[in-house]
Amino acid sequence: MKKFLIITAGVFIVLIGAAIAFPILFKDKIAARIDQEIAQSVNAKVLYDLDNVSLSIFRSFPNISANIQEFGIVGNAPFETDTLVTLDELQIDFNLKSVLFDDYPTLTGVHLNGGNLYIKVLQDGTANYDIMYPSTDTTAVAEESNMRIGIDQIEINHLNLVYDDRQLDYFMALGEINAQGNGEFTSDVYELPIELEALIAEVNYEGTSYLSNKNFSGETALTVDMEQMKFTLGEGNFQLNDFIFGLTGFLSMPDEDINLDLAFEGKDNEFKSILSLVPGIYSDSFSSLETSGTMDFQGNVKGVYNEQKFPSFDVSLKIADGMFKYQDLPKPVKNVNLDMQVLNETDQIDNTSISIPNFNLDFGSNPISGKFFLSDLISYTIDAAVKGNLNLEELTSIFPIEGMDLKGNLALDAVAKGRYDSVANEIPNIDANFSLVNGYAKSADYPAPLEAINVKAIVKNSTGKMNDFLVNLSQFGFELEGEEIQGNMTIEDFDKLNWNGQVKGAVDLKKLLTIFPMEDMSMEGKILADIQTKGSYAAIEAKNYQQLETKGSIDVSNFKYNSVDVPQGVEISKANATFSPERITLTQMDSKLGESQVNASGSLSNYMNYLLGENGTLKGQLTVNSPRFNVNEWMSESTQTDSSNSELTVIELPKNIDFTMSVAANEVLYDNMNLKEMKGEMLLKDGILTFRDASMSTMGGRIALTGSYDSRDLSTPKFNFDLNVSDLSISEAFSTLNTVKAFAPIAQNLTGTFNSNLNFSGVLGQDMMPLLASLDGNGLLKVAETALKDSKILEGITSLTKLKDVNTLQLKNVTIPISIDNGVMDVKPFDVKLWDYQAKVQGTAGFDGSINYLINLDVPANKFGSQANSLLATVTGTKVDENTTIPLALNLTGTYKSPKVGLAGGNSIESLVADALKARISGETLSLKTKATEEFNASQDSVKQQLKLKSEVAQDSAKKEVDKQTNASKDKAVEEAKNLLKGFLKSSTQTKKDTTVKKDN
Repeated sequence: MKKFLIITAGVFIVLIGAAIAFPILFKDKIAARIDQEIAQSVNAKVLYDLDNVSLSIFRSFPNISANIQEFGIVGNAPFETDTLVTLDELQIDFNLKSVLFDDYPTLTGVHLNGGNLYIKVLQDGTANYDIMYPSTDTTAVAEESNMRIGIDQIEINHLNLVYDDRQLDYFMALGEINAQGNGEFTSDVYELPIELEALIAEVNYEGTSYLSNKNFSGETALTVDMEQMKFTLGEGNFQLNDFIFGLTGFLSMPDEDINLDLAFEGKDNEFKSILSLVPGIYSDSFSSLETSGTMDFQGNVKGVYNEQKFPSFDVSLKIADGMFKYQDLPKPVKNVNLDMQVLNETDQIDNTSISIPNFNLDFGSNPISGKFFLSDLISYTIDAAVKGNLNLEELTSIFPIEGMDLKGNLALDAVAKGRYDSVANEIPNIDANFSLVNGYAKSADYPAPLEAINVKAIVKNSTGKMNDFLVNLSQFGFELEGEEIQGNMTIEDFDKLNWNGQVKGAVDLKKLLTIFPMEDMSMEGKILADIQTKGSYAAIEAKNYQQLETKGSIDVSNFKYNSVDVPQGVEISKANATFSPERITLTQMDSKLGESQVNASGSLSNYMNYLLGENGTLKGQLTVNSPRFNVNEWMSESTQTDSSNSELTVIELPKNIDFTMSVAANEVLYDNMNLKEMKGEMLLKDGILTFRDASMSTMGGRIALTGSYDSRDLSTPKFNFDLNVSDLSISEAFSTLNTVKAFAPIAQNLTGTFNSNLNFSGVLGQDMMPLLASLDGNGLLKVAETALKDSKILEGITSLTKLKDVNTLQLKNVTIPISIDNGVMDVKPFDVKLWDYQAKVQGTAGFDGSINYLINLDVPANKFGSQANSLLATVTGTKVDENTTIPLALNLTGTYKSPKVGLAGGNSIESLVADALKARISGETLSLKTKATEEFNASQDSVKQQLKLKSEVAQDSAKKEVDKQTNASKDKAVEEAKNLLKGFLKSSTQTKKDTTVKKDN
């Protein structure tokens, strides 16, 4: 016996030792197989570190488990910045026998533990999850995968999911997903028991939110038929918050259609369960909510879903004797009764009907009851009624509004029956009465209440004809600390919409917003209004604006406005406007826009058509004066007061405003320019801002301009200007203007001033700066006097030619003809005196800073020093002496910061002088200049073509950047949704290996 125990213990120890040693012995083999399978199958960047791979036979015995810590997948373009998968832990189970004895391992289980999954589909249908090499692409895969698949278990723990489908305009964010399923996944038909739970953070379709902040869980048996692509749900339970329901039936996708046959019903028939789905009610205090009443929910969906058809459906909800009451509040909501059916027995969604024979509930002693029938979504035949009397003080005792006291009696009694048909001029018969009597509102943040709030209104139509429609708002008004607003309005004829109304009184905005605060906005000031208006929409459509009788006045004082969208703030110390049917006249406006003082006066016409018409254009004439206006403050996304750190953005101009503005400002700040004595006329029409007779002092001189800024296409806003520049500082122009830096970088080392007449056009980038690659223009640059020193170009010329006294350069009365085409500046040949030598200069400068110039000089032979004198001694002929001019052709290439100076033809200076002296004797001097020019012109064609290609690439890149920014708002919405999910896209502190294997397609 003792011997048996010793042998048994020995065997047991050996087995334990083997179990411990096995992962160590086979780790490299299995890790290499995983790495190989990923590389051969996945066309994306797979991020993990082989050092983070561990093996165990205890975790999923009798399988062996490979555990990978910190696993991720990042897609290729255009998804290289989107992380598809990040997992804290990926566990893969293999059949132990296959690892030991088979040629290839069999995969039996997958476990995803902690992490995030971001699925993104672009508008063209491109998806970031499409990362597998095509099975038919034999060139992309080095060898076929030999991994055997025998998965029978999938487990997910604490996974977050964002599904962002921009083709369908569908968005879903789920958090803390826990799920598991077990089945014979490799069979054509198999049973799959599923357990699932998740937080539904957001479900949004075409801009409408259908579910948000809901807890979901479910348990069911799913039958999967892969051949028929049919998924059948067995008996199971699902739960949304506290609402438990059953769902049975099937969904199949044998082809492009989706076949549905599903039935659902509530399993917990308490009123409290359906109440948990109401936003705001399901909170931490929900468990202590007192409730009673029953609920019955059931329905079915059956049929085909495709682009032409929609499944039939029948959904009903019944609530009987519902009641709920918060534990700490005195009044309940009781007698909640609802009978609702949503029915469609066809395959067309427009045939949906809604039937609510009755509904009622009591807010304490305040009853509301009614009914609602809608026959379909075509004729819109309705039969509806609602009636209620609410004591606001009692209502707020049931649903308290923090920091707010409300009083008054609110009554509503409305009936509507009939159909809406705009062609037949029919609307439902309507008889509705609404009133609020002795209303009172007091905010805890303000000591005085809003009192005497009275509103009385009726809506009537007794015949069903549009011309019998009447809305009579006979009274509306309130009082606030002795100041009152009173008014009335009637609207007749639903087709013509005739109106007649008035409003009179004073209001203190600061007091009003203290009582009724608005998020992310502050406003104060006093408004005194006395307005009467009368007219019809028919007159607007017919453009008979003389029939619109609007008159009166508005006085504004000490107005201040600030919001998230307008962080700079707007202040109006005093303004007065008078109204007539023809126009609004602004007799005075003393304002401050941000830090800029602005005074304005003028008039607006066609304002009724602008406000009420679909395509109305607001016309006006304004005179604007400012001692100092900071444009940067209004062109920046940043709220920083330091405009030097602000980033300019494209300004969109409205297309339905026709303004003429006379502007005068002592000082204007724009980008890094300080403009003085700015004046001129600006015309805004059809989204184009035109400047006429505008002028300003800047950079030591003055600029006069006419031209336009066109923002109709925000992706490529355009400009076109004629500039007349006088006495501008060359050095200041270089430090201020990007175009000068790009096309004339030599200005950095020039002193003096210049004049210019230049036509200039192109495209602005998204930073409101000219896109250099798009520039076109032509004109003349005139330099009265300038000096060049400390230039690398001069250093290069001196080094090459050995000429004396060329380290500085004085220029006087130089006129330079230029043209710009797609970012390439072409300098036409012009004559100039360089040092004491007659010269002709021509060439190009690119938007990328490149230069390519030819300088033809006539240099006396004695200027070349001893080498020329010795050559002269060997040349015979009476016409040649040391004053004989030598034609010298220089090529300037490279960039201004790194110029390359060379001799045309590539000769040495010695051979050039010798050839030139001989040419003088033979009378061929002119042919040397001609040959150098012809060779230069020939090379210019190639230089310009290369610059043109660069220009096209630069403009294309700019457009792609705009397209990228166009999606920024959607990307921002995605990021906000991700932030709702705890720990979404948690950053890793460890460097991970990129196991991607690049393959040639």
